[in-house]
Amino acid sequence: MPKADLDDIDRKILAVLQANAHATTEQLSAAVGLSPSPCARRVRRLESDGIIKAYIAVVDQEKIGLPISVFASIKLERQREDELDRFSNAVMAWPEVAECYLMTGQRDYLLRIVVKDLAAYESFLKQKLTRLEGVASIESSFALGQVKNAQALPIP
Repeated sequence: MPKADLDDIDRKILAVLQANAHATTEQLSAAVGLSPSPCARRVRRLESDGIIKAYIAVVDQEKIGLPISVFASIKLERQREDELDRFSNAVMAWPEVAECYLMTGQRDYLLRIVVKDLAAYESFLKQKLTRLEGVASIESSFALGQVKNAQALPIP
């Protein structure tokens, strides 16, 4: 996918919205130095171009009772397209999987799984992950603490 051509005002708009998706058009236009109408048009263009994909609330996983993050490295028996698709489709249906990456190297996938406790992870592992056809091995690592979790991307 080609890189979008962003000017300095587009970059400022993205930086402001990443810090505060609730910013009103008036607040946004004041922050980037445009009047409200052209600022709103730029935001609509960024949305229609797919640069702004969604507006979300970032939820504190501990405060909602999901304090455990488990990183699971998955190796499949074979890396054929149909098997990769089967795994990806299954993962999309599992709410415990917060993130999933197709990887290079020794493992095929890296998952971040969020659960309330060790028993919940064991249940997820036994009831879902190990039952999925084509999984050759699973290596789990438990996060002891989070050092950084940047929600905002560095805008080049």
